[in-house]
Amino acid sequence: MNSSDPSTLLVVDDDALILQVMKLCLPAPDYHVITADTASKGLQLFAQHKPDAVLLDIQLPDQSGLAALHEFRELDRRVPVIMMTGHGTAETAIGAMSGGAFEYVTKPFEPDDILPIIDSALETSRMARKPAVLPSESLGDADDATTDRVLGDCPAMVEVFRSIGRVASRDVAVLILGETGTGKEVVARAIYQHSNRRDQLFHAINCAAIPENLLESELFGHEKGSFTGADQRHIGKFEVCNGGTLFLDEIGDMTPKMQTKLLRVLQEKEFERVGGNKSIKSDVRIIAATNRDVESAMVDNSFRSDLYYRLNEFTINLPPLRDRGEDIKIMVDYFFARFAKSLGKEFVSIAPETMAALKLHSWPGNVRELQGVIKQTLLKASGPVIVPAFLPGSFTVQNDDSSTNSANLEKGNSGTWQANLKMRAAALLEEGSHNISADIHDAVDREILPEILRATQGNVSAASSRLGVSRPTLRSRLKQLGLSTDVAKDA
Repeated sequence: MNSSDPSTLLVVDDDALILQVMKLCLPAPDYHVITADTASKGLQLFAQHKPDAVLLDIQLPDQSGLAALHEFRELDRRVPVIMMTGHGTAETAIGAMSGGAFEYVTKPFEPDDILPIIDSALETSRMARKPAVLPSESLGDADDATTDRVLGDCPAMVEVFRSIGRVASRDVAVLILGETGTGKEVVARAIYQHSNRRDQLFHAINCAAIPENLLESELFGHEKGSFTGADQRHIGKFEVCNGGTLFLDEIGDMTPKMQTKLLRVLQEKEFERVGGNKSIKSDVRIIAATNRDVESAMVDNSFRSDLYYRLNEFTINLPPLRDRGEDIKIMVDYFFARFAKSLGKEFVSIAPETMAALKLHSWPGNVRELQGVIKQTLLKASGPVIVPAFLPGSFTVQNDDSSTNSANLEKGNSGTWQANLKMRAAALLEEGSHNISADIHDAVDREILPEILRATQGNVSAASSRLGVSRPTLRSRLKQLGLSTDVAKDA
């Protein structure tokens, strides 16, 4: 399942209005909502449809939701279950979360409040259950859009595969290093799926996409009334993932304050919720990843060395695509065949000139960029043979001068936006800013996110797919920047 495939949500509630509202709030084709008004019907549908997540009421006519939660988790612990009730008490909340619920919400709730929770649960399920297959494994006909295959046979990638095999079953922290788009998330999921915790929850958090105060709550939870807007207790991912695996992506962008709090959890295996004073034990395996040069960050004191050594019980270095030689051809052949099938496009072969252009590109976005280019090319293609004319503009090859071709392939048509970014960086330097990276990222996102949403008619699922991020990440970023998904209507 990729981020544009429909996600199946099972809603179990004896309130017909809730069932109707959830179907209206989660329409096709992004979602497939199935409903049940009793626990027994819900369990039957769970076994039949294998949903990605469950929204479960605590008060049901045939048995309590807490008892049903136990039965759902016996069937598959990797499926997140969100508990809801109109009669919330501290005892029911504690019972739900200690029973393994993903989150606990009280009725009545606004769609804007529950949709991010549902999307987060669906993303958690996707990452836990979508196979990350190594070259030595085969899934036959299942090796399609429902599978992430880790490709390559260059020496550096062979060492990556060996490392995954060495560390997966060892209950140690793993640090994955590599540039943006090199496949760090897929490697993390491969480690999880080959580990002794593969039947427990796997949850990923992008530390760079969430502001510090929200990240603390996301990781450790908070008590009701602990800060403005904390109108109910929130259970953090260290508590939810107890016994499972937590993937902390872009750990290098975590603030010093959060680094200190994370270090304590790793050292003492316990934490307190924000605004709380009760210590909570947590047995979570940490897999972390970053595209930063962590050793340089330790030198300039932007990353704690003691946290690095705690995370770095085992390190996997992912090479950039430009250094992987003939792996590019392997991936180009594979992704063209795979995406042609999923997009319903005819594909027979790749013209030699097209392959040469793809090999010459520097691929700053690595495998993620390669996948995007191949999808764009297939959508533009008007025949079964992929010729250079179908490639995006930055790959246009002139036939008269090979040296000019190489320069064009490297430079592309990006001079204008590069100049704008350089001018903005220069202006921020002149102003004495100490937050240049965040300022530029905010400025870029304010321009591109509305444009992508307009192009996808405000469809968050389609927009997140085009951006190469998850729905929860996109929703969080839009909220952080104060942007709406209704931009298509305003165009």
